[in-house]
Amino acid sequence: MGYYTVTEIMFTGIIRHVGVVRNIRSAPGGKRLSIDLGPLAEGLRAGDSVAVSGACLTVAGLGGAAAGFDVVAETLRRTNLGDLRAGDRVNLERSLRLGDSLDGHIVQGHVDGLAKVLAIRHGARHVVEFAAGRDLTGQMVPKGPVAIDGVSLTLVDVADSTFSVALIPTTLAETTLAGLKVGAKVNVEIDVIGKYVRQYLQQTDSREGPSGGLTMEKLKEAGFA
Repeated sequence: MGYYTVTEIMFTGIIRHVGVVRNIRSAPGGKRLSIDLGPLAEGLRAGDSVAVSGACLTVAGLGGAAAGFDVVAETLRRTNLGDLRAGDRVNLERSLRLGDSLDGHIVQGHVDGLAKVLAIRHGARHVVEFAAGRDLTGQMVPKGPVAIDGVSLTLVDVADSTFSVALIPTTLAETTLAGLKVGAKVNVEIDVIGKYVRQYLQQTDSREGPSGGLTMEKLKEAGFA
């Protein structure tokens, strides 16, 4: 099992500001996004990391409250950043610093895939249901954490091709998720601990074959229990 060091970039999934895309232009190998970071621009330097709707990007240039980010073609293809237009709102979080509190959960800013909004249910709870591939849902655990467009959330239900989350009033007020519509695509990052467990189980199964399996001893050896 890997361990985090202070040199690794991490986020918490707690959105600190909703920024606005100022402009988008073509750049070598991708696009250059200019985003108004508002108060998050204070003290920011070129080379610093910012999670933009859940995707970790590097500040390439600064001009007042606006920051420029170079986004490569692969990131544009694998995330919803390729669909952004000038005027769109994006969730923003600066990288975690040593000594900061971890109020959400460990988020790496590495988008695992895209999901599509299937339904939005209002009532006692504001619940959003998504359609997603088995490569995503297969790593999810009901009541476990997930990051949607960079926002740390708790999974409600998980099935083979769908999952859902409940949004509290604070999340609706302080992120872009209140503006989701049926058919919209969102960035999804699976809980990193779940990824480690899944990888360990796959390695165990491949080494030991059908007779292998998960035991408390194996979890303790790998640092999961």
